[in-house]
Amino acid sequence: MQDLLIEYKRTKKGLNNAYERLRDAAEAGNEEAIAVLQLIGEMRGEVEWIIEWIETGRRPGSKRGIERRAAYQREKLMDPVRMQAFVARSTAGSPCNLTEWQRYQLEDALSSLTKRERECYVLTHGEGFSFDETARLLQITKSSVQTLVTRGQSKITDRVSNSLFLA
Repeated sequence: MQDLLIEYKRTKKGLNNAYERLRDAAEAGNEEAIAVLQLIGEMRGEVEWIIEWIETGRRPGSKRGIERRAAYQREKLMDPVRMQAFVARSTAGSPCNLTEWQRYQLEDALSSLTKRERECYVLTHGEGFSFDETARLLQITKSSVQTLVTRGQSKITDRVSNSLFLA
């Protein structure tokens, strides 16, 4: 990757030199020099963009790169299929059959939640209801559901990292 970066910097230097040489001819009104100067200017911009991408490791100008995406999306802390099988408590027609050990693990993770957090978490993750549907079922606001699910997720994360069952 360093070799590629060196080559792009060398190309940038050559383009800068060509740009400086043609700028005088373009200022004199030479239309062909103006067109070539415009192309070289675009190439310089592209090369600078690529160099920045290689040096920083992320797309230039991107405010929310992939490395920050988890902060803006809901994380699935448990396998949704297992969570749904846990809630259904049946094996007939289930895409996932839980063992007793897996049931203990899920019960342990959910035991750290309050009653309301557990209701919201199970309805959204286990039953597959949206936040709006969960809010209507529990007769609370959508923002309350979001808050309770987020709080529940953080408690489950703490529980999973400290639990003997899920280790």
